[in-house]
Amino acid sequence: GTPIINQPQVAILAVGAIKKKPAVLETEHGDVIAIRHMMFLSLSYDHRVVDGSLGGSFVRRVADYLEQWDLNREI
Repeated sequence: GTPIINQPQVAILAVGAIKKKPAVLETEHGDVIAIRHMMFLSLSYDHRVVDGSLGGSFVRRVADYLEQWDLNREI
């Protein structure tokens, strides 16, 4: 869904549930269909405060962190 901004907030990030989904993986032996864990990230923001490029960069950075997460790393 689309997260709704509550004033005076200027942005909100919604995080969906992690689900198993089929996805195409590129391998050295060709493309294969595999089951991957996936989730949706949705960012809503006030364009008077946050530029679209900056908002997109933020979501991409969050996604990169989540995709590279090491479960064995201590917090």
